[in-house]
Amino acid sequence: MADNNQKPTNSRMANLHPEGKPRKKIWLQIIKWFFIVAMLIIVSGVGLFAYYAKDAPSISQAQLQSGGTSRLYTRDGKFLLSLGSEKGTYVNNDEIPKELKNAIVSVEDRRFYKEGIGLDPIRIVGSVLVNAKSKGVAAGGSTITQQLVKLSVFSTAASQRTLRRKAQEAWLSMKVEREFSKEQILEFYINKVYMNYGNYGMGTAADFYYGKDLKDLDLAQTALLAGMPNAPVTYDPYVYPEKAKYRRDIVLRAMLKNDKITKSQYTQAVNEPITQGLQPKKNNATSELRKVDDPYIKEVISEVKSKGFNPYNDNLKITVNIDQDAQQKLYDLVNNGSVPFTNDKMQVGATIIDPRTGHVIAIIGGRKLPSVQLGLNRAVQTGRSTGSTVKPVLDYGPAIEYLNWPTSHILDDSKYVYPGTNIQLYDWDNKYEGKMTMRHALEQSRNVPAVKTLSKVGVARASLFARKLGVNVPSDSGLSVAIGANASSLQMAGAFGAFANNGVYHKPQFVSKIETPDGLTRNYDSSGTRVMKESTAYIMTDMLKGVLTKGSGTQARIKNLYEAGKTGTVKYSDEELVKYPQYKNSPKDSWFVGYTKLYSMGIWTGYDNLKDGTPSGVGSSSAQLLYKQMMSYLMTDKANKDWTKPSTVVRRRIANGTQDKVVSPTASNSSWQLFVKGHAPKNPYSEVTVDKRKDEDDDVDTRFDTEDDTSSKGQSHSQSSSSSSHAEQQSSSQKQSSTSNNNNSNNQNQNNNQQTENKSNNQNNNSQQNTNNQNNQNQQQNQGNNSNNNH
Repeated sequence: MADNNQKPTNSRMANLHPEGKPRKKIWLQIIKWFFIVAMLIIVSGVGLFAYYAKDAPSISQAQLQSGGTSRLYTRDGKFLLSLGSEKGTYVNNDEIPKELKNAIVSVEDRRFYKEGIGLDPIRIVGSVLVNAKSKGVAAGGSTITQQLVKLSVFSTAASQRTLRRKAQEAWLSMKVEREFSKEQILEFYINKVYMNYGNYGMGTAADFYYGKDLKDLDLAQTALLAGMPNAPVTYDPYVYPEKAKYRRDIVLRAMLKNDKITKSQYTQAVNEPITQGLQPKKNNATSELRKVDDPYIKEVISEVKSKGFNPYNDNLKITVNIDQDAQQKLYDLVNNGSVPFTNDKMQVGATIIDPRTGHVIAIIGGRKLPSVQLGLNRAVQTGRSTGSTVKPVLDYGPAIEYLNWPTSHILDDSKYVYPGTNIQLYDWDNKYEGKMTMRHALEQSRNVPAVKTLSKVGVARASLFARKLGVNVPSDSGLSVAIGANASSLQMAGAFGAFANNGVYHKPQFVSKIETPDGLTRNYDSSGTRVMKESTAYIMTDMLKGVLTKGSGTQARIKNLYEAGKTGTVKYSDEELVKYPQYKNSPKDSWFVGYTKLYSMGIWTGYDNLKDGTPSGVGSSSAQLLYKQMMSYLMTDKANKDWTKPSTVVRRRIANGTQDKVVSPTASNSSWQLFVKGHAPKNPYSEVTVDKRKDEDDDVDTRFDTEDDTSSKGQSHSQSSSSSSHAEQQSSSQKQSSTSNNNNSNNQNQNNNQQTENKSNNQNNNSQQNTNNQNNQNQQQNQGNNSNNNH
């Protein structure tokens, strides 16, 4: 008989809770796994910390005591200068007022004296929570010791704020805490922090701002200095007094909260004007070297910052590309009268680069300037029109690159009206010379052929070509940009450097290497970028040689030197001439950009303000004369090498008046012209392997007489080739080559830059040449209005 008391063995409850097995407590399991995971995280964290810490850089007392300033070295390893104050005031512990220590500790690290390891876990957690809440970096968790370590051996660059760096920073902070007393750490910190205007250390700052020692400052002044290291530029009492007072009062409130001052002391200090006791702002005494190198140093600082470093706080070793002898020579030429200028107010901006590397070897930002550090650098300002110097970059370079135009390509310098307008484009002499080769149009800088060339290439495609060369031209610009675009001497030297370097562009750079105190090295040299075909660079250089031998740049010519270059002159707009009618027929800005295989030099000359004057007399040629003297100096004892014709370029003897009629190599009334291989006419004569054209070619004028082609008037595109002849125009004393002038202004009130160029007498280097083009950058293509200014 079955046992009625037997429990069923297949019930659901029996399966879930079998007899003899107590129910597991799930929460105990959760706790267990929580601790396991936590321990794994802790162990992993400690392991990772140890892994990173083992590679931490060394730190010494000398590093802790030295200033945080960066040092500049030349490429051959010679020390150039320091970015810090030339005279610093180091204050020992017994010279530091207790009040200053209290201020720093109260605002920067309240538990400084209680920390035993150089870290403040409570502050770290608090900063994490605050930053998480603000979704940014609203609070810092670094102790004074950590800040000292950071200023001594690490970079403050955002890119360096890695977990590895933080671990090493923490490890070194613990090391510093073990080896130095709290008073020593404060002493190091007070003498290291950056205090603006090239001042390092609060002792130096006390003398700079108040003309006193630290012990002689009142409470409000002490609080300001204690708070400045947080953001020394932002809390500058000269420039931003309200922000400086805000920061000072934060320090005072922290001292009150920390029981370091009384309520009455606090009230008196916060009511003290921020300017009380402040000395008149003065420039730090600068050495002659700093004065000469100032524009270069300014660009170094800017470049270092752009790479994510702080040159004032990061204690960097910066290798710069300056050639100090060249820098000194350039400074002397523009300041000692070797190069004539109209008067002392006439200004200059010039840049010299090595086209093979992009290294900026010298730069000048102005002349006859006061001793002001990091002043206006006219060599890099981009608010001035380039004039005709942009033609190789924006017009003829793209035509060779994209359309395969030869130097003999025929262009029509005839009456031209911007499409869709009634605005007629003029040259400086209000004349048109008819049919001419591209070579002649560039040498004599005729405006109409340049605009027609750009129209044929297309602004969008040409602007892309220019951007590759570092010159930014909006793709929606009007056609008048063909004869002038806004760019700097730095950009133009870099762009022409690509022609000099066979079509390979190196972005101009002042810094080649940055080394941080923790041993990291960043090298910035590059192999460059090919931005055009080698054939384009060679053909352009060949044409630009003629600018110096028989074109508008003869005053820049250096005898027997292989060189190339382009002039540019900007005229005053009609609006400017209304106010200053005496400037009519005078250039507003004059340019010259020239190069050899070893150096590329861009030069702007003009005035900062219209009221200061206008380049006149010999001052109109200052840019060319500066180039001539400086390049002569640079090329002394240097290899004078010509450019080698690449296999992709073909030379043909072409009959004058034709674009592609090949004649005998000995034929008269002809000249050597260059073609892109595959686009050259067949040669019925034997190939002549001659690298240099005959001397008589320099005297050949490749213009052609023709009556205005009525079918082309008002058209926007360059004209096709034609074959007409034109007799040379000569005066009794000189052969005068026409140059370019464009009188074109924007009917939408855009700015004008009118330019003209006047070829100098090939037999008289003292005759004056001016190059004037108009830059009218329109937001809608082919817009403008008309004005008439004669050279």
